[in-house]
Amino acid sequence: MAQLERDLPAGYPEALASLKDQVRDAQHRAQRVVNTAMIELYWSIGRTILARQETAPWGSKVLGRLASDLRAEFPHMKGFSPRNLTYMRTFASAWADSGPIAQQPVAQLGWGHITVLLDKFRDSELRYWYAAKAAQHGWSRAVLEHHILTRLHTRAGAAPNNLEARLPGEGTDLAQEVAKDPLVLDFLGLTEEADERAMEEAMTLRMSQTLAEFGPGFAFVGRQ
Repeated sequence: MAQLERDLPAGYPEALASLKDQVRDAQHRAQRVVNTAMIELYWSIGRTILARQETAPWGSKVLGRLASDLRAEFPHMKGFSPRNLTYMRTFASAWADSGPIAQQPVAQLGWGHITVLLDKFRDSELRYWYAAKAAQHGWSRAVLEHHILTRLHTRAGAAPNNLEARLPGEGTDLAQEVAKDPLVLDFLGLTEEADERAMEEAMTLRMSQTLAEFGPGFAFVGRQ
């Protein structure tokens, strides 16, 4: 290993660091795209429910049946609960006239952020304001709830610098929450079992590499 380090060309560590940054940036962009697709789906489901309720009695019993049928078809997606379907309907109603939802700041937020906005506000302007600020500054859900609780919108105009003051790394909190959101993983069909298999594969590979470094006489047998 030491010999390999000495044989590396000049500038290799810097190039490696740059490539790592590129990989992480691509991962974050992919995660945001997936999250936006999920939010767009939830909004579309909510619009369908609203449209049906205009012509037929789609009450709690029907939503319960709809949740059950969707979960039967997509068993890995935990987002299809009766409560979540109700949130989807409220979401579609709250953002009914704001244009394509994928182009709105709210589509960059996690579903947990959106449910907070739906629970806390009846005023559409305040919902839009906090959604835009959360997306712009990368607020985590906890930070969003704190700013709502302390009524940031009443202070931002008088002291705009307060809005820009952030702890180091705070702007990545939203991206980190989206990456870890179980609903996003469910949306992609990535289950806990898939995570365990990936971990097992990585451990198996590392163990076999380690044994190979010991030289002749060592072998890796089995995978469990």
